[in-house]
Amino acid sequence: MNKEIKIGRKVISENSPAYIVAEMSANHNMDFNRAKEIIKAAKESGADAVKIQTYTPDTITIDSDMPAFRTKGIWEGRTLYELYGKAYTPWEWQNDLKSYADELGIDLFSSPFDPTAVDFLEKMDVPAYKIASFEINDIPLIKKIAKLGKPIIISTGIAYLEDIDLAIRTCIEAGNDNVILLKCISSYPAPYEDMNLRVIPNMKETFDCICGLSDHTLGTEIAVAATALGSKMVEKHFTLRRSDGGEDSQFSMEPAEFEKMVTEIRNVEKALGKVSYMPNAGQIESRIYSRSLFVVKDIKAGEVITEDNVRSIRPGIGMHTKYYEQILGQKARCDIAKGTPMDWKYIG
Repeated sequence: MNKEIKIGRKVISENSPAYIVAEMSANHNMDFNRAKEIIKAAKESGADAVKIQTYTPDTITIDSDMPAFRTKGIWEGRTLYELYGKAYTPWEWQNDLKSYADELGIDLFSSPFDPTAVDFLEKMDVPAYKIASFEINDIPLIKKIAKLGKPIIISTGIAYLEDIDLAIRTCIEAGNDNVILLKCISSYPAPYEDMNLRVIPNMKETFDCICGLSDHTLGTEIAVAATALGSKMVEKHFTLRRSDGGEDSQFSMEPAEFEKMVTEIRNVEKALGKVSYMPNAGQIESRIYSRSLFVVKDIKAGEVITEDNVRSIRPGIGMHTKYYEQILGQKARCDIAKGTPMDWKYIG
């Protein structure tokens, strides 16, 4: 697969650096200026993009107190409607936030949660769309987005294999194969033992598309490991300070942590390099310090070469050690001084 997918300022491919996304989510805490601060901090921390979410409580659920609409986990005790009422990003902010991101030179796109959000975001001319993991089975929504022809990023958090396959086929049938799949665990925070990062290269092979990680674990190591396994997109929740609170603060990175992760990812990418067994220039130069055969005691002409007077030692400028057993028992052609690199011309 040699596909290239362009999002904003960057081209994502199997040969490109990972595209790193800071997920703002609810961490703006309903403060427009804080949202702008998050975008700026994400840019300064090395993110390629900031992702927001486009919904209202009424576009994503209904106001009901029935058991099915009660939240669990870290948000337990509220209805979905109450949670989303505190977590959503006001739509009247979003165009200004994108303009601000454009000024700073960082991409901004969103996860829409219903058709009206898609229409709204299209007027903003976002460079890509993200399908949240809980929307992977919203086939009409995926089809509508896919028909726009822009890159479509799909999180696989709650998906069965057939859900991923159906989402991919829906995009392709709509004429859009610019799909990036993200391995994801929809737990907040996600336990390390549930991550199964080996799925990432398998997912790439199975669906023949660019793959990455939407990471809800704490710390940097899982994102770095995913990069080593071939992730070309990494998404992490991002906040200014966890101590400020907010619906997603518990599993979000602060700027210094995010910057550390970006640095580690970029270092790993450099270290991954390419498949080559040829030593680099420095390694070739260092070969002189490897092993070779040397005369370690003075040898007189006609004297037998033995384990006592020729050994494999450093440096590596003498005869190759593979000839050691071949020269043992042979006679020296001339006097050979201790410290002389062994050579065929001295034998016979």
